[in-house]
Amino acid sequence: MPDSETAEDIWRPHVTVACVVHRNGRFLMVEEDVRGEVRFNQPAGHLEDGETLLDAARRETLEETGWEIEPQSFIGVHQYFSPEHGAQLVRFTFAAQPLHHHAECRLDQGVLRAHWLEYGQIAELGERLRSPLVLTTLDDWLAGARWPLSLVGGAD
Repeated sequence: MPDSETAEDIWRPHVTVACVVHRNGRFLMVEEDVRGEVRFNQPAGHLEDGETLLDAARRETLEETGWEIEPQSFIGVHQYFSPEHGAQLVRFTFAAQPLHHHAECRLDQGVLRAHWLEYGQIAELGERLRSPLVLTTLDDWLAGARWPLSLVGGAD
């Protein structure tokens, strides 16, 4: 890095993970307070230092919904400029199987509750969705996008 360039001058996208968790015709969704507005998203969040993408997906889903999950396949990666963060997000999305609900689990700050919603209910939320990536990744999943976890360093 040139002497005049600081760490703040280096562009870095925000790496995030999300999970499409399906059960009995419904998808696990997070209802959250985002700066005073109610939004809906898949269980999702930022990759933490030293964490694998798969571990981040498991952690974020548990923290936001109380559901322990196991990623089954990789759906895809999408890039999105987030007006909320004022930054580019690079989102890795996984299809995951629900394993066990921990009802006693305290949910992340800002999370109001978790819901199991049908696709039509999610689509009807429109502007209340956290980003267009919510429907994009559901549509990818419904179209059969299922890639081996080995594409992102996970076991198959």
